[in-house]
Amino acid sequence: MKFIFGLGNIGAKYDQTRHNIGFMALDHFAASQGVDFTPTKLFATAAKLQVDGETVWLVKPTTYMNDSGQAVRAFLDFYGGNGDDILILHDDLDSDFGKLRFRAKGSAGGHNGLKSIMAHTGTQNFLRLKFGISHPDHTHQAVINYVLGKFSKEDLAYWDQVFEKTDQALLDWIKGADAAALSNRYNG
Repeated sequence: MKFIFGLGNIGAKYDQTRHNIGFMALDHFAASQGVDFTPTKLFATAAKLQVDGETVWLVKPTTYMNDSGQAVRAFLDFYGGNGDDILILHDDLDSDFGKLRFRAKGSAGGHNGLKSIMAHTGTQNFLRLKFGISHPDHTHQAVINYVLGKFSKEDLAYWDQVFEKTDQALLDWIKGADAAALSNRYNG
């Protein structure tokens, strides 16, 4: 069993914001696979699919970004699994706009969703797919406003193209591609 967690904030107020790129990518993948998200009792909405005999849960935490780990822990406890079974999709301020980057492990790099997941799982050893949103190079408050700001129509059209590539990357991971292979094929 595998789990793909898209990170974001719930509610219409946060739709199409930079911080919700994980939700957006996961929504695109779910649509490509013909599955819909439904509420769960595990602090998330989720969709279940089968790929080559592998059960895969697509999960969007409903706890807001800063408490994402609560849903990750709940799914791992309920269904079984560990860091090797999860892939986290999230925004990355420190990467250029539109750049994809797989990373097998490491620190949270200031990302509160990742900090929460690390606190709830007790590990940094899980795969992430980072979506570059660039950095506004301003004060802390400006960064908050930036990540919670909405994408332009042009940006959204660009992301739709990126998500086509992302869909294939997620399928490759589900079918067994490791971090090194994914990095070689998709990073950059």
